[in-house]
Amino acid sequence: MTDVEKGLFIDAGGINTHYHEDGQGEALVLLHGSGPGVSAWANWRPVFPILAKHYHLYAPDVVGFGYTDRPAGVTYGMDLWVKHIVDFLEHKGLKKVSIVGNSMGGGVAINLAHQRPDLINKLILMGSMGISFPITKGLDDVWGYTPSVKNMQAMLKTFVSNPAIANQTGLAEMRYNASIQPGFQESFSAMFPAPRQQGVEGMALSEDKIRKIMIPTLCVHGREDQIIPIVETSWRLANLMPNAELHVFSNCGHWTQIEKTVPFASVVHEFLSR
Repeated sequence: MTDVEKGLFIDAGGINTHYHEDGQGEALVLLHGSGPGVSAWANWRPVFPILAKHYHLYAPDVVGFGYTDRPAGVTYGMDLWVKHIVDFLEHKGLKKVSIVGNSMGGGVAINLAHQRPDLINKLILMGSMGISFPITKGLDDVWGYTPSVKNMQAMLKTFVSNPAIANQTGLAEMRYNASIQPGFQESFSAMFPAPRQQGVEGMALSEDKIRKIMIPTLCVHGREDQIIPIVETSWRLANLMPNAELHVFSNCGHWTQIEKTVPFASVVHEFLSR
C-alpha cells in the first residue's frame, strides 16, 4: 500500500476494515466496484477532494477487496457485503447516510436499501448492478481476469470510452501491482467462478422488491458502458423505482467518476442538495 492509498482502520463486525474519511456535513458513503485490484481509493480518488468540500465522506474497502482483511472461511456474496457495510455504519455511529454505489457497490447499496431503508437518505447508483441482466462479455472478462500487465491493459480499455485514459502511463502497471498483492487474486477469483451469470443473479433483487424501494434515487450511467448495459440495468431501475431518475453521460464508459469527474460530482451534489 502506498502512502497515498493508506487510510484508516476500524473493526467492523470483527473485520479489520480499511477506509478513507474526509470532509464535513451530511454523511456520504462511497461504495466501490468489483474490478481486479480495486479499492475504495482506486475507485473514488478523483472525486474525493471535490465531494469532501460539501459532505463528510466515508469510503470503505468492502470485505474481500482492497486492504480490508480477508477472513478465512467466509462466503463472499451479498449477505456478507451488506452486513459488513451495516457493521461499518454502526461502528462509525452513522444512523442515516446517503450512498453512492459504483457497479457492484451499487448492487450492495440497493440490497441495503431493501433490507435497511431506515439507514439511507438518498441513493446514487452509478453503472449499477442489483438487477438481473444477461452478463456482458466485458463483465465476464473482468471477473475472469488472470493477473498480467497485458490482461490489465486489455481490461482497462473496456472500462472507458476515451482510450487515452486507459493508456495513461503507469495506470495498467499500478492496477496490476494492486491485483497481485498477497491474498488479492485468491479472494477475487473465489467470488466470481464460472458460470459468471450466477454472480449477476447473486447481486440482483427481484423487480417486485425493487418497486418497493421508496428512497429518492439517482441512476447514473455512461452511454458507452461495455461492462454494465445501460438499458438492461439503469433504465429499468429508473422505471421500476417510484422515486428514481436517470442521468446519462455521453462519450463515457463504465468509469463515470473518472471520465466525467467534475460533471459527475456536480450531478451528485445537485441531487443531494434538493
